Amino acid sequence: MSLMLPILLGLLLAGIAVLIFFKIKGKNIPTTIIVLLGFMTICFTGVYAFLQKTEDYNAYQRLQWQPLNPEQITPLVEQGYTVFVDIYADWCLPCRANKANVTRREKVVDVLDADNIILMKGNWTEPNPMIENYVGNQGGIGTPFNKVYGPSHPKGIILPVELTINAVFQALDAAK
Repeated sequence: MSLMLPILLGLLLAGIAVLIFFKIKGKNIPTTIIVLLGFMTICFTGVYAFLQKTEDYNAYQRLQWQPLNPEQITPLVEQGYTVFVDIYADWCLPCRANKANVTRREKVVDVLDADNIILMKGNWTEPNPMIENYVGNQGGIGTPFNKVYGPSHPKGIILPVELTINAVFQALDAAK
């Protein structure tokens, strides 16, 4: 399978080159055929490039999330831990985008999986007074809500609604 796509791409490119050559020599070859083969080549190249990514898309399964417990955050930070809080809802599209684009990416998982980082998750899919109070007291207005606490920032650093890998890394680094 690993050689099949490059071989197919090579054959498509060779076929396009042959068709162009014969068209230049005066053969009646429809331009539409050449354009369609070129489009197919671009599509297959995109698929091949995607499949060649070496990222482990299941790395997030290594993470050990605890249920949100606001009373535990301060004592954990006082013990030298960094606490990453993720408030989400199953129906929240930005929450899903944050998971797919940031918190489930292998390089983020590798950092969050450190021994000195505690992960707390609050599922706000259904009404939950404890999560509502926590988010309200922290200055949030809804989901997604992410905050990083650490010895350098015991009050926490609120992350942007639309997470980026750099924003997570900067907050974790600053909170140390």
